[in-house]
Amino acid sequence: QRPETVESLFYLFRRTGDETYRTWAWEIFESMEKHYVTASGGWQGVRDVRQVPTQGDDKQQSFLLAETMKYLYLIFSDGDEMHLDRWVFNTEAHPVRITHGDVEARHRRR
Repeated sequence: QRPETVESLFYLFRRTGDETYRTWAWEIFESMEKHYVTASGGWQGVRDVRQVPTQGDDKQQSFLLAETMKYLYLIFSDGDEMHLDRWVFNTEAHPVRITHGDVEARHRRR
C-alpha cells in the first residue's frame, strides 16, 4: 500500500513517456487488487508481502487513498491533468500550483 514506488513510476512516466512505467503501475494495481481487497469490498494492508497466500492486517491506511491511488490515477490520466510544469506535489501528495508570476511580481517590488 505504500505510495513511494507508484509515485516514482508516475514521475518517470510523465518525464519519459515510456509505457513500461504504466505497465508496471498496472501490474502493481492488479496485485494490490488481488491481495488487499477484503471480502466486504474494502482495502487492507498485508502483514508480510513475502508470504503467499497473504494475510491481511484489517487496516486501511489513509495514504492508500490519499497518495497511492492518486498516483495510480494520475499515471493513467491525460498528461495535461496536473501537468508537472504547473503543479508540484508535497510529501503527502497534495497538489500545489506553481505560481511563477506571483514570485516574479514580488521580486520586482523589492
